[in-house]
Amino acid sequence: MRLADFWRLMDEEFGRPRARLLADHHVFPELNGQTAQEALESGREPKAVWEAVCDAMDVPAGRRLGKDRPLRRD
Repeated sequence: MRLADFWRLMDEEFGRPRARLLADHHVFPELNGQTAQEALESGREPKAVWEAVCDAMDVPAGRRLGKDRPLRRD
């Protein structure tokens, strides 16, 4: 997962303002007591951070992959 995908999923699930607050201020035990932002900055994979956020915030499995998007035909 790319970092851009992490932020897209955060924004879709929590709304942009809340996603930023959550990432900057909520300490996740699953991330060794780091915030999501700290974990990303320390080199943690965005997918692992997203999964920790989902687990801690009880995001249902059906929403963990984000919203369905139409296929792009380039």
